[in-house]
Amino acid sequence: MSKGIGGAILGGKCPRCREGNLFPVPMFSYRKLTTINKKCSVCDANFQPEPSFYDGAMYISYAFSVALFITVFVAVTILVEKPTIWTYLGTIVVLNSILMPLMLRYSKVLYLYGLGKLKYRGDQS
Repeated sequence: MSKGIGGAILGGKCPRCREGNLFPVPMFSYRKLTTINKKCSVCDANFQPEPSFYDGAMYISYAFSVALFITVFVAVTILVEKPTIWTYLGTIVVLNSILMPLMLRYSKVLYLYGLGKLKYRGDQS
């Protein structure tokens, strides 16, 4: 059963078959954050096209952090009357600490889908 691209990205699935897992642990797990499987368990696609391939994902992770900073800044400004600098900093540090594992994983998923040259092949049965 094939998935749409959105469901495959959210689930951290293989770009080629959209069924195999990119990560050895569940997507929302805080263990082994940066570990990606070497190959797809379903279609045998290579998730490591070259050494240090995922180094470029740090730019996507940075964009996620900037978006989080801007969102928190706007939300605190609107929701809190006379916020202090410590309100901004505390909220940003706490949310960044909680969301960093997800941002790291999704940056790698988006990087592989965008630049990985693995194209969807549909049902291979």
